[in-house]
Amino acid sequence: MLNKKTPKRKKPQEMETQNIEWKESWRDEYLKWICGFANAQGGCLEIGRNDKGALVGLTNAKRLLEELPNKIRSTMGIVADVSLFNQKGLEYIAINVLAHPNAISYRGKYYLRSGSTNQELTGFALDELILRKYGRTWDSAPVPRIKVSDFYHDAFDIFRKKAVSSKRLMAEDVEGSNGELLEALKLTEGDYLLKAAVLLFHQDPERWCLGSYVKIGYFENDADLRYQDEINGSLIGIADRIMDTIYTKYFKGMIRYEGIQRIDEFPMLRDVLREAVLNAIVHKDYSTGNPIHIKIYDDKVIIYNDCQIPPNIEPESLLTGVRSNPHNPLIANGFFRSGQIEAWGRGIEKMKNGCIADGLPEPEFTILPNVFSICFNIRNNNKAANNEGIISDNQGDYFGINFGLNFGLNFGLNFGINFGLNETQCKIVELMIANPEITAEQIAESIGITKRQIEANISKLKDSGIVERIGARKKGRWAVKQGKFLIPHS
Repeated sequence: MLNKKTPKRKKPQEMETQNIEWKESWRDEYLKWICGFANAQGGCLEIGRNDKGALVGLTNAKRLLEELPNKIRSTMGIVADVSLFNQKGLEYIAINVLAHPNAISYRGKYYLRSGSTNQELTGFALDELILRKYGRTWDSAPVPRIKVSDFYHDAFDIFRKKAVSSKRLMAEDVEGSNGELLEALKLTEGDYLLKAAVLLFHQDPERWCLGSYVKIGYFENDADLRYQDEINGSLIGIADRIMDTIYTKYFKGMIRYEGIQRIDEFPMLRDVLREAVLNAIVHKDYSTGNPIHIKIYDDKVIIYNDCQIPPNIEPESLLTGVRSNPHNPLIANGFFRSGQIEAWGRGIEKMKNGCIADGLPEPEFTILPNVFSICFNIRNNNKAANNEGIISDNQGDYFGINFGLNFGLNFGLNFGINFGLNETQCKIVELMIANPEITAEQIAESIGITKRQIEANISKLKDSGIVERIGARKKGRWAVKQGKFLIPHS
């Protein structure tokens, strides 16, 4: 129809958005954009405007008004509102497309509007579109041929302990069996377990979901990787292991003393990095098969992972913390119930505020249609130690550290420290200090070697008098004689 009035819309000078696309003239390939709008939140394709939104007009507007409804219906089976408008003597076409409840294809291919781009969907991305059209998410899909009895208890024990200590759940809420816990978390469907259950609690989720691990690497520069680790296992306990690995192997702590108390100043606050790690784990697009990457340099840390921005969300709005819209709601709920994340979407703001409070610049974010990355500029403790002659801990296969520390405060202290612990033994000691009730199995999982190797190293530590077991085997605690030596942090 011919409409002499102009539709209500944003100023022409504004940029294209999630719901608006401009084209100077019509090409049949633009039917892909209509398909993308239909699969997202709907939108308007205006023909007769340049890429800045300025009106340029059409010479064939009336012919397009007749042809386009038929082309849209015959190629996609949908009806769009095609209108002709006249503004200051220039005619243009507006094609308004509604969001459709089912997936729409154009010539057998599926497209999705994301931000101001139009993307063709294949593979897992297409599966996810279809799932979401029917009210499902990727992590809610059932997984055949797996039973609760196939799971180890470790991740369930971690969840119960964290959930009760954070007061997100009461002790009586988690007293039931592992199967009852999965049902309470809505991670079952009939006789099937859901993908979220496998990722959160199974000891080897990669059997069902490739790339469900975290890769950490230390880089001297963008080209030179010096060493790396892979952290595997259930998601519910993986954040603790990632943090332990980074702070015991990759970060170098600056040592200072206040009186007799030793204080280690690391390159960045632990809570800030943990928030970033948890955000990456919870919001990652696990359908791609790519792991989360954490690249560590002397002066920065970069975390990046595959993501899927919700079709009705502008990428920049993710940084405002207006609302939480998790890509994996069931996984997010598991982390929320365990007390590891909040439900208010304040992670970005907490990271910014934490960096400022620590005297560091705000983190830098890069948001692409399928990748989210965050870069922290951190303190370069290596450079500070070299410039100022301050003792810092150092990464190596073996530690043979000789140093004397003299303090002329109200008293004098002189440490003559000489020990030769290998890297595994140092990690064991650090974990025992952090959690005196830790078991050999938990240490093995955290470090990534066998329980037998852990027990052999513990035996050597006990023989040398560095650690001691107090109490019964199952309910006892580890005592570390810190006065005898100084534990390196890397």
